[in-house]
Amino acid sequence: MQRSDTAILTTHAGSLPRSKALVTMLVRRSRGEPVDPDAFAAEVAASTRRVVAGQLEAGVDIGNDGEQGRESFITYVQHRMTGFGGTSNRPIMRDIVHFPSFLELKLPEFAREMVSLTSAPQALGAVRYAGRGEVEREGEEYRRILAAQSRGFRESFMTAASPGIVAAAMMNAHYANDDEYVLALADALAPEYASIVAQDFVLQIDAPDLAMERHTAFADRPLDDFLRYLDRNVAALNRALGDLPRDRVRLHVCWGNYEAPHVFDVPLDDILARLYAARVGALVVSMANPRHAHEVRCFVRHPLPADMLLVAGVVDTTTNYVEHPETVADRIERAAAAVGDPHRILAGTDCGFATAAGLGEVAEEVVWEKLRALAAGAALASRRVF
Repeated sequence: MQRSDTAILTTHAGSLPRSKALVTMLVRRSRGEPVDPDAFAAEVAASTRRVVAGQLEAGVDIGNDGEQGRESFITYVQHRMTGFGGTSNRPIMRDIVHFPSFLELKLPEFAREMVSLTSAPQALGAVRYAGRGEVEREGEEYRRILAAQSRGFRESFMTAASPGIVAAAMMNAHYANDDEYVLALADALAPEYASIVAQDFVLQIDAPDLAMERHTAFADRPLDDFLRYLDRNVAALNRALGDLPRDRVRLHVCWGNYEAPHVFDVPLDDILARLYAARVGALVVSMANPRHAHEVRCFVRHPLPADMLLVAGVVDTTTNYVEHPETVADRIERAAAAVGDPHRILAGTDCGFATAAGLGEVAEEVVWEKLRALAAGAALASRRVF
């Protein structure tokens, strides 16, 4: 995994806006409706070309395919694994429903054409990986598109869902208990993780379960119950990672990529030391949004292990305000000071910009402006911290 040896490197958390035609296809595909495979493949390729070029133009150092072929960062697994069907009934995040006037304000957004993450398929049978063909084709197509560009990234990454977030969103209706289910998911996801690393991508594990479930499934339960759940999910993740090199894996943790009060979010102080138990070489953490910007100080109280990097979220993915490069630079400098070594800091985004097809708070043109501000801010910070 690339370090910031001579300048602060820039990256992002994975998903980027899809074309309107692709959103329609992905929504239909997620519902099990027929989609012409040739038309789908062509639209995925066209949308991927657009987001790869957009990242390179914006100055992103460590990029990806923007998850263009995936309906969401979680439910894409239903097309790669057996055992899923029906519909889950996932709890709504507590902060959304706690304030009636806020819920009323947000209701029109729920009517948009999008892939739902609150009514995902369930596990109705044994979950098993159906083969590496789709993840390998995904990597091959991305490499083909990247090779056609006039220049490339310093490094490329590919995302994959954690066992814990799949278990949380795609609920258990087959296994004797959730502990058994999350271990089955770990075993099912292990081939996908291994394939991504074997293709020479950095593997990013998306694990909002390690923070967001505190104000979702555990909203009415004691903190200790959630912390035991977190430890269980980290253990399941480590099982899935097996002996993959730690320095080829980064772990993304967030409190949910949506604009809302977030007043019930678990503090980073309560979970950070436990995250260090994951067998990964970097953490990708939200630190730009108004609720969590102050938590950069947690890395003073809970020092980052010497063999870990920090991808600091310095751009908010839920607002159309474009961060000034000076603001981005200030956030990077604070992260470098808290960790104590700028070489171990990368500049990133709080989360993805389109975590599910049709779901996103930021206009596409603004996404590219934000990534340009990210690169400009990293350049400013580099001159100051090196």
